[in-house]
Amino acid sequence: MTKKEIQEVFDRFGKLNIMIIGDVMIDSYMWGSVDRISPEAPIPIVSVTKRENRPGGAANVALNIQSLGATPFLCSITGNDPGKEIFMELMREKQLSTEGILVRDDRKTTGKTRVIGNSQHLLRVDEEDNEIIGKSAEKQFITLIRSVLSSVRTDAIIFEDYDKGVITPGVIREVLSLAAEKKIFVSADPKKRNFNQYRNIDLFKPNLKEMAAGLKTELPGNKMDKISEAARKLQETGNIRYLLITLSEMGIYLRHGGEGKLFPAETLDVADVSGAGDTVISVATACMAAGMRAEETAMVANLAGGLVCGKVGVVPVDRQGLLEETLKLFSR
Repeated sequence: MTKKEIQEVFDRFGKLNIMIIGDVMIDSYMWGSVDRISPEAPIPIVSVTKRENRPGGAANVALNIQSLGATPFLCSITGNDPGKEIFMELMREKQLSTEGILVRDDRKTTGKTRVIGNSQHLLRVDEEDNEIIGKSAEKQFITLIRSVLSSVRTDAIIFEDYDKGVITPGVIREVLSLAAEKKIFVSADPKKRNFNQYRNIDLFKPNLKEMAAGLKTELPGNKMDKISEAARKLQETGNIRYLLITLSEMGIYLRHGGEGKLFPAETLDVADVSGAGDTVISVATACMAAGMRAEETAMVANLAGGLVCGKVGVVPVDRQGLLEETLKLFSR
């Protein structure tokens, strides 16, 4: 790609409206220093100096979409609890619409607390309800999604599935049907429970662990022949247009048009891999919705995932930083 073509794609991000459907959560952080070991057990003592809450899960995908310059519309379910109040306030602080958030008394708002000492991620504590939503909630949620889709032009839809129960087979079927009617590009970042429900989809982005679990097979990270064959079968049986598999330090594997290609990871400093998958699905979806070709999209998404791994905690990609690194990448 030329410098002009890259700039044009990034400029088109600003015209995109992208819906994100999935499990939201509060990413909480306790930051501090470690200078001694506990006398009660062989564990570090963290002297906490700062606490912070951030929108997480599918909300982090919305933040990535927003950071790229596009407009996100988030659809999810929270509990009617103190966590909901924190989450809604975070949404307002980030200027994210809450129009697509359904509040239910029978759910718990998911929270993940990370303890970070001396810039190292030491511990995570989860509070969650991962039961599949009931039929009543499912019906309400589908109605809400329909309402949001009818109120705004939508260029792409992302399923961000964290396996907490918000995305059901019924939700997937209804949304895919609506998207087909409206000719909307659809991508999915799956987990095991709904892995095989995402059929006839434009972009499917599992990581290697999710793919192995979804296919119920072993996929060693150093066996590209096995990964390639599994990718071929998955793409054919699921009628997937673009299959993008994240392979951690190995990079990204793209399969489309009957062929597969590995894009090695860019050499970057890795501080924390949290949220890298959110960034990859966000950037890949935005790039394709903006007209970028598949192989170039894989390269940019691969680069974006590496950039956020250089930051501690779950953070969205920086648009300007990504643009600068993309220009360098394609000028080599």
